Amino acid sequence: MWYNNILETIGNTPLVKLNTITKGVPGTILAKIETTNPGNSIKDRMAVKMIEDAEKSGKLKPGGTIIEGTSGNTGMGLAMAAIIKGYKCIFTTTDKQSKEKVDALRAFGAEVIVCPTNVEPEDPRSYYSVSSRLEREVPNSWKPNQYDNLANSQAHYEQTGPEIWEQTEGKITHLVVGVGTGGTISGTGKYLKEKNPNIKIWGIDTYGSVFKKYKETGIFDKDEIYPYITEGIGEDFLPANVNFDVIDLFEKVTDKDAALMTRDIARKEGIFVGNSAGAAIGGLIQLKDKLKPEDVVVVIFHDHGSRYMGKMYNEDWLRERGFLQDEKLTAKSILAKKESTEIVTLDAQKSVLEAINTIKSMNISQIPVTQQGMIVGKIAESDILSALLENPGLKSAPISEIVTATFPFVDLNTSIDKISSLINKENSAVLVEDETGKIEIITQYDIINAISG
Repeated sequence: MWYNNILETIGNTPLVKLNTITKGVPGTILAKIETTNPGNSIKDRMAVKMIEDAEKSGKLKPGGTIIEGTSGNTGMGLAMAAIIKGYKCIFTTTDKQSKEKVDALRAFGAEVIVCPTNVEPEDPRSYYSVSSRLEREVPNSWKPNQYDNLANSQAHYEQTGPEIWEQTEGKITHLVVGVGTGGTISGTGKYLKEKNPNIKIWGIDTYGSVFKKYKETGIFDKDEIYPYITEGIGEDFLPANVNFDVIDLFEKVTDKDAALMTRDIARKEGIFVGNSAGAAIGGLIQLKDKLKPEDVVVVIFHDHGSRYMGKMYNEDWLRERGFLQDEKLTAKSILAKKESTEIVTLDAQKSVLEAINTIKSMNISQIPVTQQGMIVGKIAESDILSALLENPGLKSAPISEIVTATFPFVDLNTSIDKISSLINKENSAVLVEDETGKIEIITQYDIINAISG
């Protein structure tokens, strides 16, 4: 038996029992592994459904262009379907999204426009606004609008819900889902509640999102909105696909807990998943007192870990955000072991001759260069030598004429491995701002001193 095209392989994803990460949580905990879809995410289901509905209604015409604001996974599903069906794709996304997601969309031939995260949805620069503008400007184009297009929820009502019901033989008692567009939780939850109204539907939200407070109070509170790191869940508006009547409760999970739990799923269960799965398990653990030993809980694992290699699966990224505390030396601990000395700098207006004298008297090879008190570059012994060999008259010129890029700046939580990799022939040191705002310098000597100390 074979499939006629890749779209026919979407769905019928496995349900896998979790054995280690949910120890201490009552009941049987099952993960719906949506990474086995061809685009490695649950969004394949609704992407194809939205396209097929648009074809039937005449909104999407042959040779048309699909334009969508997407964090990557919906785009992947749309791009895949577009290849099979003969459409072009333009996607807008935010600078919060992982590079892997953007690269994956471009690999499928889509045009991707990256927009700023920290702007209001109505702002003309937001990824919602840019996609809407392009839909108006690009001839023969169609915007699926996954947030408000109810084909999104319908795909899960027709597919994900029935699959879970059959796979658990109707024994499911709780569904746990990270909520972004709301399509997965609302469509799946609606189907399951029609089968058994006692099934509890729990939505996982993030701090910085409006869902939880709106569900509990009916108030859309703009003060709840602020930037967050967790990808794929939470919103700063209310998508039409979020059916608050279907969702019994929302639980918020911190960026840190979501990120660390994502890694733990891979390390403890051998299941390589994305950020929203970490948030979902984090939320489930927070809610464990609401469960009984006989309960059967299904948690949706939305997408694949390969899209987060530069983030949740990168230890330096985690350290820089203060998410990972371990025994490895960091910039902070290196500074703590170093004698506090005033950093030697030269003003950009000083002459090359003054720079030579400072380098000689201080017995150093590279010096940070400042302008109005701010570090703007560096000057190295080798730079001075090259410049003077070319033009001996430069001795009296200001060093701003031969200044090169500044030393790399690192965060206090940056690991010793990352700092070491930044120190090379071009950079004999890195700069770090301490907790008081003072700029400190870390050299290779300081690293050796910290290790041996």
